[in-house]
Amino acid sequence: KLPRNSHFTIYVIVNNALMPEFATTTNSTLPVMARAYAILIKSQTKSALQALYGYAQRTGMHFQVASIDRQIDYSMADPFNTTYMRAVYSLGYRLAMICAGAGALYLADFGGWRLAYLAMSGLTLIGMIACLLAPRLDRAAGGPKPTFQTSFVEPIADLVRRYGLIIVAILLLVALYRLPDFVSGVMANPLYIDLGFTKSDIATVSKLYGVWIGIAGAFAGGWLTGTLGLMPTLLIGGVAASASHLSLAFLAGHPGRLDLLTLAVSVESFAGGFAGAALIAYMSSLVSPAFAATQYALLSSLYALPGKFVGGLSGFMVEAMGYPRFFATTALIGLPVALLCLLVWRLTAGRPPALAPEAAPPG
Repeated sequence: KLPRNSHFTIYVIVNNALMPEFATTTNSTLPVMARAYAILIKSQTKSALQALYGYAQRTGMHFQVASIDRQIDYSMADPFNTTYMRAVYSLGYRLAMICAGAGALYLADFGGWRLAYLAMSGLTLIGMIACLLAPRLDRAAGGPKPTFQTSFVEPIADLVRRYGLIIVAILLLVALYRLPDFVSGVMANPLYIDLGFTKSDIATVSKLYGVWIGIAGAFAGGWLTGTLGLMPTLLIGGVAASASHLSLAFLAGHPGRLDLLTLAVSVESFAGGFAGAALIAYMSSLVSPAFAATQYALLSSLYALPGKFVGGLSGFMVEAMGYPRFFATTALIGLPVALLCLLVWRLTAGRPPALAPEAAPPG
C-alpha cells in the first residue's frame, strides 16, 4: 500500500483513440458483432482509466495518459490501416521539421550557428536511442534465410510482372512528381534572407507556422484521396505543388513584406503537404504486401534522387535568371508531371490493388 501524497507517477499508453467512432454498420451478423465488440473494448478502457485516475487522486499520485490524438484523421476499419499509418507518419515528420527548422533558426539567431548545430546533433541521439531500445523483430526460428534473390530480385520482378511496360511510366512519374519542390526548395531560404527577413522571421513564418499549414495540407490530401480517389488527388497535388511556386516568384518582387511572406509560405506549405500525402498514398498502393519493404524503399528513394542532383544547380540558375524567373520556371515543371499523371491514370485504370501471393487469384 502506497502512502498518500507519494511522489509516484502512473503512466498509461493506450494504443487506440479514446473518442467514440461513428459509422454506419452493415445489417448482417458479423459486422454488427465486430462493431459491438469494438464499442465494448473502448468503453471498458475508458472505465478502467477513470478508476485508475480516481485511485491516483485519492493517493496523491500524478496520472499521465497517452493515446491517439484527435488531430489524427484515422479510421480503424481494418487491423493494418495504411491511411491511418500515413497520417501518423506525416504528423511525426512535420513535428520533427519544427525542431530542425524553426528550432535551429531560433538558436542561430540568439546563440549562433555553433549552438544550433550542436543542438541538432544532440537531437539525433533520440532516434539512435529509440532504435537501440526498440524490440527486435527476428524471423521465425528455422525459417529460410533472406538472399539477394528473395530480397531484391523478386520484389522488382513482382513490380514488372504486375505492371509490365507501364512500370516505366510509373517510375518516371514517381521520380518527377516532387522535382519542382526539390529544385526550388533549396533556394527558398536564400530568397527570404536576400529580401531582408531576419532568422526569427523565417523561423516563425516558414519553419513554425508553415509546418502546421503543411500538416493541414497533408490531412487534406489524405481526406481527398478517400473522397475523390487516388489518381485525381495525385493530379491535383502535382499541379498545385508546382503552381504554388508562383507565390515565391511574386514575393521576390516585394522585399520586406512580412504579409506576403506569410501568404507565400501558406500557399507553398499547404500545396506541398497535400502533394506529399498524395504521393505517399500512391506509392503505398503500388507495393505488394509480400515485398512491401523493398518495393517501398525503391520508390521512396527514387522520388528523392533526381531532386538531389538537379537541386545542386539551383544556385547557378538563380544567378543566371533571377529569383522571379527561377521560381516561375520551376512551376512549369508541373506540366510534364500533370501529363504523366494523366497517362499513368489511363494506363492503369481498372487494375486491382496489389495482392499478397497467398491472396492472389489463381492463374
